[in-house]
Amino acid sequence: MGRSRLRAALVVGLLALAGPALAEVTVLGAKRIHSMEADQPPATAIAWEDGRILALGTPEELQARYPGARLLDMGDATVIPGLIDAHGHVASLGFEQMQARLAGASSLEEALRRLEEFARGQPEGWVLGRGWDQNLWPGQEFPTAADLDALFPDRPVWLRRVDGHAGWANSAAMALVERDLSGDWQPDGGRILRDDQGRPTGIFVDAAMDLVSAAMPAGDAALSTRALELGMASAVEHGLTGVHDAGVSLRQLEAYRALADAGRMPMRVYAMADGDSAALAHLCEAGVYAHPGGRLQMRAVKLFSDGALGSRGAALLEDYSDEHGNRGLLLLTPEKMSDVVARARDCGVQVATHAIGDRGNRLVLDTYEAALGPDGAALRWRIEHAQILEPGDLPRLAELGVIASMQPTHATSDMPWAEDRIGPERVLGAYAWRRLRDSGARLALGSDFPVESVDPRLGLYSAVTRTDREGLPEGGWHPQEKLTAFEALRGFTLDAAWAGFAEDEVGSLGPGKRADFVVLAEDPLAIDGDGLDELTVLSTWVDGEAVYRRGE
Repeated sequence: MGRSRLRAALVVGLLALAGPALAEVTVLGAKRIHSMEADQPPATAIAWEDGRILALGTPEELQARYPGARLLDMGDATVIPGLIDAHGHVASLGFEQMQARLAGASSLEEALRRLEEFARGQPEGWVLGRGWDQNLWPGQEFPTAADLDALFPDRPVWLRRVDGHAGWANSAAMALVERDLSGDWQPDGGRILRDDQGRPTGIFVDAAMDLVSAAMPAGDAALSTRALELGMASAVEHGLTGVHDAGVSLRQLEAYRALADAGRMPMRVYAMADGDSAALAHLCEAGVYAHPGGRLQMRAVKLFSDGALGSRGAALLEDYSDEHGNRGLLLLTPEKMSDVVARARDCGVQVATHAIGDRGNRLVLDTYEAALGPDGAALRWRIEHAQILEPGDLPRLAELGVIASMQPTHATSDMPWAEDRIGPERVLGAYAWRRLRDSGARLALGSDFPVESVDPRLGLYSAVTRTDREGLPEGGWHPQEKLTAFEALRGFTLDAAWAGFAEDEVGSLGPGKRADFVVLAEDPLAIDGDGLDELTVLSTWVDGEAVYRRGE
């Protein structure tokens, strides 16, 4: 038992002996409670006070132990620990709701229609949007600036791809970039797509996006705060009580801190500094950060090894199967990654590195192995996505104590075209949840929202079925990699909590832990896996307070 867990348990014991302030104790009853604690017997009620769990049992037992306690009867509902998304982007989720929403557009024409409709309500300034995916369009060809110029000859337009690793600009936006974009040069860690005459087509991949972003007006602080609030509100509505926010600037941390000070954070946020930035320098100078209210901390740094598979920026050991001569992009040189990783280690900062391709993942594993030493498992370093692994590298995560932070819906979104990108042999080492888990690696699950939906029910469904929501392909895509419902739920609870050094506080329901839980109309461990995407979230609770109720 961890020291903080032991201390909390002692406090609970003393409160029980002394007799708690009766009006402050709440007992919630339900048909079943899945505590996710191996030594916790079956329960149908949970009692808490001041946001901490006192005990689990039956309603009768807990009412007798705490006479006069407030009783909440959830009827036939099921209670599970609060769901934690181990990899999301809260501000991006909020901004997506304030920009043109292009996700799911099935053709270029549909994306342009959505964009034009959005712009009617935004008559001035840049037209911003996110979510386009050429892999969903006939021909799967990248769009061009000319497609946008016909609608917006004068207003600059900047649209991020669904994965956030490519952007689509019109001519007006490119004209604002300070550097001449023509020629055959490429920025470090990025790629400008050009035509046969060396002219930019309007597509910028990975670090090349910075050229356009730098030409945009500086963001408004109030708008950034609003984005965080919108993102968190959407998260709790879907049953999330916590998220690991993968890439938070020092400015965003201050906005989070102001919200936490004002009591306006409805969930817990485990923030990761945005690379080798002011945020990491702040952690190294001032120490890792934890807000006294318990809903905000930053003790990790998010790095990028490579790009994304959908935009062919993921770094591969061999050429892309559908684009010979292209092996993707490394966003950090091995020397630079080693330097940042060593500094983070010496500052006591957890390292979490995005890696999609097999070359990107190998670079991370090699760098971690050189830096971790014999106490690597205790540092809980992570690979975010761990999407494509060369078979010989797969067992290295468990050997090094590295967490596989993976997103089940990536597999079911990518499966229509992933094999085209990497071929039938390499795809066998992709999205390998079962083999990683069976190898002994810790599997922390998330969504990567807004790349995918913020809804964790879809992650549970994808992990168990490996199909789309129509149940295809029948039996699942590479079904040998499926997880059980319990394993998937653990990935969104205890294992996600462990990946954020929070297993003594959240991730399961037991005495002394935070009263973070979700009330569902159905039992996720009793229904068929193909029903997990339709679980009904009745309410979401953080510190024993309802932060979302269905219908309110």
